[in-house]
Amino acid sequence: MHEISYLAETAAHDHEIEEINAEAFGPGRFARAAYKIREGGPHERALSFVATHDGRVIATVRLTRIAVGQGRSLLLGPLAVRPSYKDLGIGRRLVRIAIDAARNTGWCSVMLVGDEPYYGPLGFRQVPIGQISMPRPVDYRRLLIHEIEAGALETLTGEMRHADCVAPAPAAAVGRLAAAG
Repeated sequence: MHEISYLAETAAHDHEIEEINAEAFGPGRFARAAYKIREGGPHERALSFVATHDGRVIATVRLTRIAVGQGRSLLLGPLAVRPSYKDLGIGRRLVRIAIDAARNTGWCSVMLVGDEPYYGPLGFRQVPIGQISMPRPVDYRRLLIHEIEAGALETLTGEMRHADCVAPAPAAAVGRLAAAG
């Protein structure tokens, strides 16, 4: 197989990303809690990535700014890999790249709804049930967090929403983000 390239997402990738997400998650994806949150505003293109092979997008991951009470975090997803490229470590590498980008831009945590056996080795753990709510039904056993900074989860209590749907957070709620902004 030729080399796989990992690149920052650009608008030129949007059509292929939509194809991959439709293929991976089908039309039911729009009813999910995480999609409801993402409808509140744009994802962070500078923190979103694609994998390409022979110039074709074969995998994608996006990060979206979220608010949980007074705290702020990033929501990872969707993460999708074309079927013929699964089980090669591409998705895991994209997650690592996204987490590194979040760390390098001052974010304290990344959250997602996903399977702990897959994401656990990447540093994700379950959020205590009842600490965070979402706007649609979700299996809260699948709500996971990767704390980039120890204690980041403590700042996240309440309903999760897109960050554009709430007032700006106080500086103390975003930790290093206040200094990095």
